[in-house]
Amino acid sequence: MEFGPVPARAAAGLVLAHSIRVAGRRYAKGETLSAADAAALDEAGAAEVWVARLGPGDMPENDAAAAIAAPLDGPELTVSAPFTGRANVYAEAAGVLRVDSAAIGAANAVDEAVTIATLPDFARVAPRQMLATVKIIPYAAPADAVRAAAELAKGALRLHPFRPLRAALILTRTEGMKPKLIEKGAAALEARLAALGAEAAAHVETPHETTALAAALRAAAGDAVLILGGSATSDRRDVAPAAVVAAGGRITRFGAPVDPGNLLFIGELDGRPVLGLPGCARSPRLNGADWVLERMIAGLDVSAADIEEMGVGGLLKEIPSRPQPRDGKAARAKPGRPFVSAVLLAAGSSSRMRGADKLTEDAGGQPLIRRTTAALIASQADEVVVVLRPADEARRAALDGLRVRIVENNQAVEGMGASIRAGMAAIAPDADCALIALADMPEIGATEVDALIAAYDADEGREIIRAATGDGAPGNPVLFGRRFFEPLRALEGDEGARALLAAHADLVRLVKFGSAAARIDLDTPEDWANWRADA
Repeated sequence: MEFGPVPARAAAGLVLAHSIRVAGRRYAKGETLSAADAAALDEAGAAEVWVARLGPGDMPENDAAAAIAAPLDGPELTVSAPFTGRANVYAEAAGVLRVDSAAIGAANAVDEAVTIATLPDFARVAPRQMLATVKIIPYAAPADAVRAAAELAKGALRLHPFRPLRAALILTRTEGMKPKLIEKGAAALEARLAALGAEAAAHVETPHETTALAAALRAAAGDAVLILGGSATSDRRDVAPAAVVAAGGRITRFGAPVDPGNLLFIGELDGRPVLGLPGCARSPRLNGADWVLERMIAGLDVSAADIEEMGVGGLLKEIPSRPQPRDGKAARAKPGRPFVSAVLLAAGSSSRMRGADKLTEDAGGQPLIRRTTAALIASQADEVVVVLRPADEARRAALDGLRVRIVENNQAVEGMGASIRAGMAAIAPDADCALIALADMPEIGATEVDALIAAYDADEGREIIRAATGDGAPGNPVLFGRRFFEPLRALEGDEGARALLAAHADLVRLVKFGSAAARIDLDTPEDWANWRADA
């Protein structure tokens, strides 16, 4: 790959290295300049621009990021579409992440152009949380290096979802122990289980004596057993571990290199895991037993060797940012995959079709409205809301069986603004962004929608993402961040969101599709004839 300045008029087909604004238009770094772009820059007086020129052995940054991220995918994982040389891997369920550190290290050593960053091995993760990111540093990477890194990284991420485990809680009491202390411990343990999607199968109190505890262990129900002693466990021969052995079980590890949580122990009884909890488990604060409990509920075996390896990073007193069990359940971690609501506008009157309904016309073997709706469903959008005219049974029938929410726009005659209002009123209350799409655009598929979603990043100022042609002509769909929801809900007339886009032009980022898909809509019989002729 070559890198450096060239005359603006000679920049067609090259990758722009630095964002520039010329004659009121912003050209974003990383975009491939078209012949029209080069001519416009030259006419506007831009003498030269910094560019990257890819060689025959180079792979463009987005293709390279996608190629390396693809083999990281797996059960309960989702890989985003690439944008600016980056592709992210997200969790689809709460659980524990396993990372093959050696594989990631080997992939990162292939070429300095290739980087993969992940969460730590055994990280507890929430749904939609980002687990890994693949970033291509320059605007292209050697294709051979990309293929080598992809092969090395294959299967390096494994998400073990939390299971609906039922655990027996056994709490021992010493003489003179206040009932409130036992209640506090039970409440903390139940909160811990609930935060991991598990529950208490039973709650048993017994004297802090080996014989009594052993009897309680033999009678315990559930998939696992948790013991919280009324007195700290100081030795393998102390009351709690001795009771496990007396009940017919065994202790596999006593003590852990974590603080707080040093005095935990693990064992096994009748094929079920046993966790002896340290006294600090009465507090909702993170301790070493949480690490063990997370792995148990995720279905991972916890061995003595696993406990021994907890030492690096085991000084938990110095980790203030970890969510605590008192939260009840893990909130979505940030940065995470945004919740995207797709709103398909399908309440138009087809006034230019001379009597026909453009949205029920056949488009590749199915009604056009079904084709465009199915594309949104197949994308990484989390929900699809379709806005129809009142009592439009033909269009409603065309959507039969599709996983969508249909809303009627009682002010459809008012125009597109009313349809956007109706759609925005129906989206999920916790949506991060809304994709406004038109039902008469047959070339917008799931790939194009995913590219728009991948480009969204509120933290980096990419809050309005608009589809564009390969030459940079803006079109549709358009994705808006949450802060624009209220203005969208206040739109009037038939201008749609044009005024909103113009007022926030500095926040609009164009995603070029490499085709005219962003501007192909079928409004007239002539449009249909031309599209069918080209199909």
